[in-house]
Amino acid sequence: MKALIRKIKNARGFIAGVGLTSILFLSIQAANTDSYFEISKNLDIFATLFKQLNTYYVDPIEPGKMVKTGIDAMLDDLDPYTNFISEADIEDYEFQVSGKYGGIGATMHRKADDIYVGDVYENSPSQKAGLHPGDLIISIDNQPLKGKSIDDISVLLKGSPGTQVTLTIKDVYSGVISPKIITRGEIELSSVPFAGLTGPQNNIAYARLTQFTPACGKHLRNALDSLKKVQPNLKGVVLDLRNNPGGLLDEAVAVCNIFLEKGVPVVNTKGRMQDMDHTYSTREAAWDTKIPLTVLVNHSSASASEIVAGTMQDLDRGVIIGERSYGKGLVQNTVSLGYNSKLKLTIAKYYTPSGRCIQAIDYSHRNADGSVGYVPDSLKKTFKTKNGRTVLSGGGVEPEVTIKDELPSRLAVTLYTKNYLFDYATEYKGKHATIPDAFAFALTEADFEDFSKWLANKDYSYKTETEETFDSLQASAVREKYYDAAKSEFAALQAKISHDKKQDLAKHKDEVKSLLENEIVSRYYYLRGRIQQSLKDDKEFAKALDLINQPTQYQTLLTKK
Repeated sequence: MKALIRKIKNARGFIAGVGLTSILFLSIQAANTDSYFEISKNLDIFATLFKQLNTYYVDPIEPGKMVKTGIDAMLDDLDPYTNFISEADIEDYEFQVSGKYGGIGATMHRKADDIYVGDVYENSPSQKAGLHPGDLIISIDNQPLKGKSIDDISVLLKGSPGTQVTLTIKDVYSGVISPKIITRGEIELSSVPFAGLTGPQNNIAYARLTQFTPACGKHLRNALDSLKKVQPNLKGVVLDLRNNPGGLLDEAVAVCNIFLEKGVPVVNTKGRMQDMDHTYSTREAAWDTKIPLTVLVNHSSASASEIVAGTMQDLDRGVIIGERSYGKGLVQNTVSLGYNSKLKLTIAKYYTPSGRCIQAIDYSHRNADGSVGYVPDSLKKTFKTKNGRTVLSGGGVEPEVTIKDELPSRLAVTLYTKNYLFDYATEYKGKHATIPDAFAFALTEADFEDFSKWLANKDYSYKTETEETFDSLQASAVREKYYDAAKSEFAALQAKISHDKKQDLAKHKDEVKSLLENEIVSRYYYLRGRIQQSLKDDKEFAKALDLINQPTQYQTLLTKK
């Protein structure tokens, strides 16, 4: 028994191959006799109930679906990270964990009843077969796609590497309809889709880390090594963790290890079973322990991203810039349940070097209606960084420099969701064989005027937030019988707040132009181009460069106040 516990304790990342019986045995050992009786009694009741339903219910039941519904309902009372992964969902789960799948390397999107190619991944089977964003997919292996969902199509496209799939395509540029036989490959979405030199003297390294999948720490280190070979006198590093949902805990330690010397404790995990508590420390020589470091985060930076950001903050190793992070301080492991299904369950909370847990939502205490809330400020505890700066638990990682993300305008959202930016970018690619590099590319005034004319006859009507609020007020006035007395005032107000689409396009020109440039760049430079182009008007990125170029201000932010 002790040997088994040691094996579990020493497991790194996700635990595999531990059967349900083993898990129940462990939990029984930790529980008292009364608890064991409750488990046994209720499992017996459940099995008997299920047999009665299956035998006597008036209509046939679907056993697998019904059990999954029951399991999901049971897990809903815990936290959203404890999930049952059925055999049908296992492929999607493996992709989330590894970033790999067998397929053709392209996304799909729907317009009305038709399915079109979306993004084509660089060096993927789709790119090699000559697929373009905007191509119409008529059939897959002679199966018509009318009425099929994107999920249905994804199932048809995925398969073992080396197998073939035939797509009947209408080429967006030539209009020619022809079959394309594509050999599926192992598609791996890079955890470091872009890394490059930036700054006024091109001497600052920038790297975007999108997920903590296996070996991402090694990939990031290799990317920084490559940049250092080009520019030996690097002045600083910008590590972009925005919208990174996390992943493997071990890889978070490996990323921290890039900037911390060997043997530094990075994170402690503490759970219900003390024998499984563990301290994770750096295990290799650092890449660079002195170079100025800025870390970009936002509210969608979670879990392993927060381990990296929180550790850099607690050890005063780097300046955090952006928005408060998500606040996920929970650790999950997976166990096999048999029949190719798994349980992903929360087994511990993690604590950064200062001793704080950044978990923002308290799932252990639910309100009477079953809802959960954020940890109140009154219960947040203070901790100290290495230099004596105050940091708080229970609310994510608060940046040293806070910069709020700006919400997109209703116009921008409408143009995006109706695929007008996508469609115009496709047409633009057909007229321009090449463009400048992603960071340098910009639409001219004539280009934007052409887009405005192209958009003129398109339906992109929408209501502003002000108009929606007005409609609600007017409806309330009618319901409460105030409207007739104020009809003229309502009409005058409506005239003043009604938007004009053409004026809105001029008003939000910079925003729309930037989004359109980003879509166009992706046609030539793929995801790495999207990221590089997006940095042009990025306030958090600009602040990171500014801080690295002002060493005194950088050091002041890391010094005790």
